[in-house]
Amino acid sequence: MPDAGAREQPPIAGSVTHARRSAAARGRAAPGAEARLKVGFVLTERFTLSAFAGFVDVLRLAADEGDRSRPIDCSWSVLGRPGVPIVASCGLAVMPGAPLSAPESFDYVVVVGGLLHGGQRLIPGTQAFLAQAARAGVPLAGVCTGSFVLARAGLMKGHLACVSWFHRDEYAAAFPALRVISNRQFLIDRGRITSAGGTAVVHLAAELVERRLGRAVASKSLRILLQAPQPASRAIQPEPAVTRPARDHLVQQAMLRLENALQGPVSVAAVARDLGISARQLERRFQADVGLTPREFKARLRLSRAAWLLANTNLSVTEVGVECGYADCAHFSRVFLAAHGQRPTALRRQAQRAAAA
Repeated sequence: MPDAGAREQPPIAGSVTHARRSAAARGRAAPGAEARLKVGFVLTERFTLSAFAGFVDVLRLAADEGDRSRPIDCSWSVLGRPGVPIVASCGLAVMPGAPLSAPESFDYVVVVGGLLHGGQRLIPGTQAFLAQAARAGVPLAGVCTGSFVLARAGLMKGHLACVSWFHRDEYAAAFPALRVISNRQFLIDRGRITSAGGTAVVHLAAELVERRLGRAVASKSLRILLQAPQPASRAIQPEPAVTRPARDHLVQQAMLRLENALQGPVSVAAVARDLGISARQLERRFQADVGLTPREFKARLRLSRAAWLLANTNLSVTEVGVECGYADCAHFSRVFLAAHGQRPTALRRQAQRAAAA
């Protein structure tokens, strides 16, 4: 028997008892207690890792003090077949921690899509689970190409979808009866939430955190992730530079590579080599698809991006020029005037007047 006069020893730091007492002393729930925001994730095969990771990191940072990462105020689960990993488009695998069941236990169910080519393979029972969630009134979110999964399951009828400009034509072709936009980063339309990928998912997650836990908590997550807080109404998605979208998959891939190298000199040969074709083949396919050469496309892309930055950011004209690959501000101003019929400063004033009105 223990000595009756012995004092109770303090719990070991890091133990469950210590965590619960410490949390209780701060007036916070302990890990494992009922979270105020619960999210279930459904991942397609070859899902986009950045979209999933960005969403989870916002929840992780909002769930605890600082970046201690304990699931106190938020909890999240990857749903699927426990023990069977789901492989992302980059080749990394995520292990589900819970089965596709009880959707009513979540505040949101988030479908993370990925590669469209070759089809979006789903775990058996996924569509039935999503339909069950919809019947239970659980909001469904489709991020990256997760909107395609929701539409294919018949769950986007009567709802407007927001997708990346790069996939807008594919969505419209696959679901001609549904409405779609690509000029926003994300869209909340009643019980359906859709978003383009990339950092748009981070801002969507912050918006959902703000609705449940408050603006200060959401802002903290964004600050730690080095993302500026942004009102949902101003979460604008940059539009493509060329209004005639490409249908050729290789041309689409070349466009993305050219956009990623916007600040540097264009090398059609390097882009073609990355795609496994000759520069001449790429030139011909570009011309046949969009009526432009790759160099002409990049020139238009630079000018279109410059116009967007002038209208939607506080970057100086010189900074906009550098951002779009123009080393000389005077040269940038001349090229912009020739293309748009007005100088960069005039376009900015025009955009400011329109915003004020």
